[in-house]
Amino acid sequence: MSNIITAKHITKRFTAHTALDDVSVEIPAGSVYGLLGPNGAGKTTLIRVINRITIPDQGEVLFEGKPITEQDIYRIGYLPEERGLYKKMKVGEHAVFLARLKGLSRHEALVRLKDWFVRFGIEDWWNKKVEDLSKGMAQKVQFIVTVLHTPKLLIFDEPFSGFDPINANLLKQEILRLRDQGATVIFSTHNMSSVEEICDHITLINKSKNILSGRVDDIRRSLGNNIFSVQFYGENELLNQGNSAYEIIDMQKDAITDLVTAKIHIEKDSDVRPVISMLNNAVELRSFTEIIPSMNDIFIRAVNGNLK
Repeated sequence: MSNIITAKHITKRFTAHTALDDVSVEIPAGSVYGLLGPNGAGKTTLIRVINRITIPDQGEVLFEGKPITEQDIYRIGYLPEERGLYKKMKVGEHAVFLARLKGLSRHEALVRLKDWFVRFGIEDWWNKKVEDLSKGMAQKVQFIVTVLHTPKLLIFDEPFSGFDPINANLLKQEILRLRDQGATVIFSTHNMSSVEEICDHITLINKSKNILSGRVDDIRRSLGNNIFSVQFYGENELLNQGNSAYEIIDMQKDAITDLVTAKIHIEKDSDVRPVISMLNNAVELRSFTEIIPSMNDIFIRAVNGNLK
């Protein structure tokens, strides 16, 4: 898979603060890419560097393999975290105005906007003033205008902030639909459940450095530490017979059903199958499942320096 964005060794300093310290990322085309990190880590600065809003002190950004230019910006849709609309304008006319700035004709803007307004359930607000919109509805309008000109690359800075669960889910569905139609999506977020639901790849930035990058599934599995949940019926003492292939971390027996649930650690990958075979012969084995850490767990471990 080719990269739509390649950022190489980006460093950006502001007076006494280093916002980005030799950060490199590769954004595969046609993916949903999450930029994660605590407040002040450097995510927004990286987004602004990719957008050419901020010029790095060192490093370069490639768009489809070539140094990014001013013309490439027209192929990017950017929704910043700091959002603003002209409060006294009517919603529909304001959206048309912003769409015209993206290069659409008035007719094409109207056709596309009507479709998006219906999709987002805000068609009744076309002739109302922006100042009458709730925060969530204003964010819907800005999201629509960001994607309206069908850019190849979409960048959202904290897109789920301020949305209730229903509208956050709507936004996730639209992001996936846009990806399936060929767009690449980069977004920064603190919402780890959203990362697991829609991200293909992530980069985690902490203290101005890229400390973790890769496919979400690969990262979660690689940081699982070979811990497994085992459920069975039988004498739980059988797990305590000194088998050196695994270590029991926790074990509970349901007083009503007699189902035993154990959490075990298996040091070597090569021992997983023999342990399953041993358990299957010793007890009535009902499940054997690897415990994969959540992105929230990984985020906390990474920020605290406990990835290993």
